Order: sequence, then C-alpha cells, then structure tokens
Amino acid sequence: MAGPGLVVTGHEVAVVGAGLLGLATARALAARGRDVVIVEQATVGHPGGGSHGSCRIFRLGYPDPGYVTMAARSRRLWHDLEAESGRVILHPVPQLTFGPGLAAVHEGMRAAGAPAELLSAAEAAERFPGVATGGPALLEPESCVTAADQALAALAAAAPPVRTGFRVTSVADDGREVTVRSADGGVLTARSAVLCAGPWTAALAAQAGLRVPSAPTLEQVAYLAPAGGAGPDGSTGPGSTGPAMPIFIHQPEPLPYGLPVPGSRLYKMGIHPSGPPADLSRLTQEEDAALAGRFREVAARFLPSHQPVAVRSERCVYDNTPDDDFVLDRSGRVVAGCGTSGHGFKFGPLLGGWLASLALGEAPDPAAARFALGRFSRPAGASTGSP
Repeated sequence: MAGPGLVVTGHEVAVVGAGLLGLATARALAARGRDVVIVEQATVGHPGGGSHGSCRIFRLGYPDPGYVTMAARSRRLWHDLEAESGRVILHPVPQLTFGPGLAAVHEGMRAAGAPAELLSAAEAAERFPGVATGGPALLEPESCVTAADQALAALAAAAPPVRTGFRVTSVADDGREVTVRSADGGVLTARSAVLCAGPWTAALAAQAGLRVPSAPTLEQVAYLAPAGGAGPDGSTGPGSTGPAMPIFIHQPEPLPYGLPVPGSRLYKMGIHPSGPPADLSRLTQEEDAALAGRFREVAARFLPSHQPVAVRSERCVYDNTPDDDFVLDRSGRVVAGCGTSGHGFKFGPLLGGWLASLALGEAPDPAAARFALGRFSRPAGASTGSP
C-alpha cells in the first residue's frame, strides 16, 4: 500500500522499515494482539536494503558462547515460522570452519554445549572434496542455509500489511506519542515507534536522543558455477554433478565464506567484511572490480570444484557497529533495532521478539542486555553484560 501524504494516526506501535528486523518485530507484536503499523521507504526485499538476496548462513559456530546459545534459540523460532507458514526456510547443510580462528570457535561451541566434530585435514578432504581447507576443520552438523527470500515472505505474511513508499524524514517524541513524518508529507503517530531502517536508523534515532554509532559499507557477493558448468540461473548440464557442497567459513575476520544456493547448483561466496564505505544516497548493484578480483583469488584457493570467475554478483549494504554487536535499545518512546553488522539475519525472529518487548515497555530478556547502547559509554575493559 502506498500513497502521497499518507496519514495514519493513533496506533499502538509504529515500525519503520520492512526488512528482516522490522518484519520480525511487527510479526511479534501482531502475535501478541497489538495494534501495529509498518512503513517502508521502498518495497520488501528491495535491492538497496540489507535483507535481500537468495540465502544466508545459519550457524551456531561463534567464539562467543552467548551467540551460540542465541543461534540455538533462533533456530527453534525459525522452525516455528516454517510450521506456521508452510514454507521451507532452513535447509540443513553441514558447515566447515577452518583457519587460525578454528580453536576459538570450537571452544565457544563446546562451552555452549553445541555439537561439533574436529576433522583432520585428510578427513576434511575425503568427506568434503569441494572445499580445500588446507588443514583441520571443525564440522558443524546442525548448520543450515537460510532461504532469505522465503524468510522475508513468511515474516511479511504474518505481519500487518506493509505501507510502502513512506520515506521517513523525521521522528519526534513528545512524551505522549511519537510522530513520524515522510518526505511526501505523510504523518504517522503511535504510542511508541521501533526504528528498523538499517543504516538509515542512526540518523532517525538521533532525533529521538538515541546515539547509534554505525557505519554502512557496500558489500558484494559472487555466485559461482561448478566446474562442470552452470548458467546464471544455476541450471546445469550432464557433467555438473558431484558431491554436495558444504557451507564454509575461514576464521577469523576478514573471513572468506561460501554456501550452496537452495534449488540451484550455484555457490554463493564473499568475504566478510570487505566492502567500501557506502553512500546511502547512491547505492548501486554495479560490480566492484577490485572485490571481484579478490573473490577470484579466494575461489581459486578454497573451491577447487567451482569456476573462480563469477556468473553474477550482488551488492548488499551492511549496517556496522564498532564491536559487531547489534543495537537494541529504547529512549523515551522510541526503540532502535539496527547494527546487524552482516551476521544478524540468523537471529531475526529472536531479535524481533526482543524489540517488540522494548516497544511495549516490558522487561527485556537478560540476554538482550549486551545490545544496549550504554556499552559504548563504559570504560574500556568494563563488562558488556554478555550472556
């Protein structure tokens, strides 16, 4: 739904942004029987945002046990959404983690009680010949590929209809309600507002007293065809079959990664993070030649079963915080949910529920405390409140 000068007043909660976090928050609020309206400057899954694209990695493998536990909680919530929507969102795919950061990831998983198997270099090569680990690897048996498009569609179907074409320019909190205004003169009022506008959130939140330190970057991913050949849509000829490809992550940052695309023989890969600073007024899908060159080197090193030259590329804007932790916080009647730093998609339903609680003034989940903005004002070395 769209319309110039749209006026929507008197709602309980307004959600700004219909990406992953905004849709998950609106769904959580609607599930609690709350009156919620959601607005979006473009469309759901638009290429200028951070939630579009074919797929994402769902993993438990983090050096931080708190994130491992959060991922396990999130997986259960994704399965609930699958049952509710009838869509397949999580596709089980084993994952290999290798490189200098392997031991830290293994320890984080062990501390959280997550299953993992340490493979020797020979075992990894025998079981997963499509990925050249060059050494031992940590096998995660419970990783998945998230079908991002199906995830957004399922969340959107469970949330109120999105009012598109509403580009927010101002947010004002007078202590009684929040007034949100759009570039075309539209007005939206609600008792509270949740700002989930990705890298646009910081500027809007500042108007309500929330100082969000974030920096957008314009990342790039590549889609590779198997050595046997594949078209841009992933279709393949008779010579393209071979062992199923796992997910891979080479730790630590900047980390090369890759994952098979559901329903396709293409393999998606990237380097996290690697993109240049983003100009939000001039986001583009044009390929960055320098990044494409780096990807060819990574593919040649780690993916012997795939052609190193991409059949296509894709750009994606990241909303990065200084510590790579997310931002979930409230000031007055305004809530900010942002700073997903390129690894937040897997936590969507969990973060959406936490943001809904913040919007309603409920006591936050103890595990959410680490994502409050107060951490940026603590003295160096102070506790972050990590679960």
